[in-house]
Amino acid sequence: MSLAGKVVVVTGSTKGIGKAVIERVAAHGASIVINYSSDGVPAEEMVRKIGSDRALAVKADVSSIPEIEKLVSARWKSSGPYFLVQKAVPHMPRDGRIILVSTGILHNSTVAPRYLLYAASKGPIEQMTRVMAKDLGQKYDITVNCIAPGPTATEMFFQGKSQEMINMIAGFSPLNRLGKPEEIAEVAAFMAGPGSSWVSGQVIGANEGSF
Repeated sequence: MSLAGKVVVVTGSTKGIGKAVIERVAAHGASIVINYSSDGVPAEEMVRKIGSDRALAVKADVSSIPEIEKLVSARWKSSGPYFLVQKAVPHMPRDGRIILVSTGILHNSTVAPRYLLYAASKGPIEQMTRVMAKDLGQKYDITVNCIAPGPTATEMFFQGKSQEMINMIAGFSPLNRLGKPEEIAEVAAFMAGPGSSWVSGQVIGANEGSF
């Protein structure tokens, strides 16, 4: 699969799943806009690794419309993705791809306690995916999909969790392990490529049967 000639904008992209997505789509030949909100050192390091001819680092807070405009113009929580799409669409080519990220915990009929605010911030994204897929597909031939990762071994996931809790969550998977950021990135790379042209309005659960 080749993404040569494509430009991929990745938000929250200096670590975890976002970083893995950048590495994967860059390996497939895409040009990258790397977004960061505070520390620019990791972003600039990725630019050096990929090459300044194919990568650009842009500081922008995707919860702020003026900051989003800055991010989008570099190349051409629930409100953030909406505003980002709103500002990006006028600069996107026909047959473009929008890939949002939700969470696998919303697909579990016995949801975990203490995840209310997190789930509330992610739930609307799945409905936005379905509606925007129809609206943007009819008007611009743009596909809109959402990836809902299961428990993934990122720095954010490990924060504040005991080893006992980590083992318990890993046990949700039939393989008895956490997902790897690189595995989620493979799904994102496929969704960004030509092979996903007939897929839109879908929430893709990348969780190895955990939920």
